Amino acid sequence: MQFKQRFHRTGRGKILAAALVASVSFAQATQAQNFTLGGINVVGNKRIETSTIQTYAGLEPGQSVSMGDLNAAYQRILDSGLFETVEMTPRGNQVVIEVKEYPTINRINFEGNQRLGDEVLSSLVQSRPRLVFNPKTAEADRAAIAKAYADSGRLAAKITPKIIRQSDNRVDLVFEVFEGGIVEIAKIGFVGNKAYSDGRLRRVLGTKQAGLFRTFVKSDTFIADRIEFDKQVLTDFYQSRGYVDFRVNNVNAELAQEKDAYFLNFNIREGQQFKFGAVRVTSDLRDVDAADFQAALKLDSGDVYSPLALENNISRLERKAMLDGLDFVRVTPRVTRNDRDLTLDVDFVLERGERIFVERIDISGNTATLDQVIRRQFRVAEGDPFNPREIRAAAERIRALGFFGSSDVNAREGSSPEQVIVDVKVSEQPTGNLSFGATYSVSSGAGLLLEYSERNFLGRGQQLNFAVNSGVDNRLYELKFAEPAFLHDDLRFGLDLSFKETDNQNAAYDTRVARFQPSLTFPISAASKLSVRTSAEYSELSDAGTVGDVVAADVARGRVNNVSLGYTLTYDTRLTALDSKAGVLFQIGQDFGGLDGGDRHIQTTGRVIAQNKVWNEELTLRATVEAGLLSYQTGSSRVTDRFFLGPSKLRGFYPAGVGPREVYGAINDALGGERFAVARLEAEFPIGLPEEYGISGGVFYDIGNLWSSGASDNDILYDDGAWRHVVGASIFWNTPIGPLRFNFTNAVKKQSMDEEQTFDLTFATGF
Repeated sequence: MQFKQRFHRTGRGKILAAALVASVSFAQATQAQNFTLGGINVVGNKRIETSTIQTYAGLEPGQSVSMGDLNAAYQRILDSGLFETVEMTPRGNQVVIEVKEYPTINRINFEGNQRLGDEVLSSLVQSRPRLVFNPKTAEADRAAIAKAYADSGRLAAKITPKIIRQSDNRVDLVFEVFEGGIVEIAKIGFVGNKAYSDGRLRRVLGTKQAGLFRTFVKSDTFIADRIEFDKQVLTDFYQSRGYVDFRVNNVNAELAQEKDAYFLNFNIREGQQFKFGAVRVTSDLRDVDAADFQAALKLDSGDVYSPLALENNISRLERKAMLDGLDFVRVTPRVTRNDRDLTLDVDFVLERGERIFVERIDISGNTATLDQVIRRQFRVAEGDPFNPREIRAAAERIRALGFFGSSDVNAREGSSPEQVIVDVKVSEQPTGNLSFGATYSVSSGAGLLLEYSERNFLGRGQQLNFAVNSGVDNRLYELKFAEPAFLHDDLRFGLDLSFKETDNQNAAYDTRVARFQPSLTFPISAASKLSVRTSAEYSELSDAGTVGDVVAADVARGRVNNVSLGYTLTYDTRLTALDSKAGVLFQIGQDFGGLDGGDRHIQTTGRVIAQNKVWNEELTLRATVEAGLLSYQTGSSRVTDRFFLGPSKLRGFYPAGVGPREVYGAINDALGGERFAVARLEAEFPIGLPEEYGISGGVFYDIGNLWSSGASDNDILYDDGAWRHVVGASIFWNTPIGPLRFNFTNAVKKQSMDEEQTFDLTFATGF
């Protein structure tokens, strides 16, 4: 590194390059023999005490001194890092040490930096104002800044430290920064993959190829540390699908000749896919019946081998042992490999573990989050038997909270060999979000959105969301609050408050709906949960224009109050996460209304979603069935109470485009229905475009019916129902604002008065 001095001459800055040098000269170089040192004279020092310099020299008057001793003394003074130059001159039996002290740093400036602010760069450098300037420290500072830019993908960044001389032997230290451009990843390729395509494997990696939105997407930036993470992710992907011999041989990163892009190539070895063979439980303990534990296994011969499935079944057996009052029982899997038929036999051995207890759990690093939020992620407490597997599971639950940038959970020996202390170290990250933007849908047009959300409200792990959505003819105010550990770790309390009003020109009447809904949710098995709720709401129709008799009667009823009790039962195989390719969601819910003395009714809804990935996970198949029933024991339903089939349920039609209608003269009112049933079949697949575009395609087929308005009128059409059939194609596009979905539809079977919508743009939702 070369430091440069800058000074001003005649009002114009001119940069001169001058190396900071240190030299030694000996006036009496001819004196090769030793001599007795009579004294040491130090000149040139201003801040550094003479005694300090003499101490660095290590010479004492009266000692016999050679030229080698003088050279060593010189080197010691120079190595102190306090002096810009050092000269030692023997004069008779005296030695004169002339020094020029390094200047003091007056201030530190950064010039040319935009991507990384002064605060960030200041935290990286060791040089400080009012300290002695040291070229070695400044060089280390330069390297630290360069590394920070390299970590952000700017490998071409150049950092040049310079000094500006000031009075009183002071200097300004300036780091001139040339940030350069981001070195992107132009292409990611794979060698050795046969089971899965390059495109499928690229979707696994955290590192992405540069695409259309390279200005916004940071994952297409080359960062060396991220490659190691990608190697582990790739290994987990293959091993979870039975490829137990998978290895990443090496990753070759080639820099383009222009030094503006990298080409990454992963050289891998897939190996063969293995399945589970014989699965059994054996016991080394006399008081334990292995047959009871065999029945607790959720693993069958012929299933594709997965380390996660193995781990989950070990946890099941250990939990069963604890529930049966058997402490310190450990489950050790013994795996036998059968290369001939590509199976792995697993013997779960029940054995006695060490008698080790949890002494205490120490938590550090959480400045905003309360200890109890972290502590409740543990299924063990102080004094319980120590289970390493349970500690690892707790560590995963802490990371899954999303409150911490990093979290480490480690166990160490406690006050005795039979005790362990669990150390939890976390580093918090922002958990709140304030957004202001615009919304758009084909049916309701443009709108404005203001939303505040906090996932760790007051450091208690609570969730708070407040949103205001104002469109052309509708306004929604919504407040949601959730306490995930209400009275018990597995009991979730939720509170929803909402107020919605519409000025719907299409329906020629306005609506107002306010709702207060507290709820409790708790698990009832590993894959299912139950939510119970109560709701209090009022709804009102007003300002009717030209409407039919049915809607006019609904408007005339004015404000209607309703208090109800309800529940939702959910069974979701994704909660167990044993198969990442397939999943099933079953959900059924009922609300019993009229508990306040109003119209007594029951609303029942249900849905089933099944998804699977085939053709080496290139093709995603999804099937959905939904149905609803609204039944009134007293009174009757209104247009705002009934079901409507919008694009979210039946694509190809406007929200009030199908179902019973009151039609006569100029009247054409959509009434909704008290019963509906829909089925949606769809497939999603790549369409051959470069993956960095983030565009894929899909096709779908929807069939749906909405019937029974509950009203008696001769002018009502389609009250007995009619099945609509819709086919369509979709374009999925991953953008920085979220995944967009473009639907192009054609209703192959519809009714004459239905309102068809051939194009729809929405945010894509995953299963």
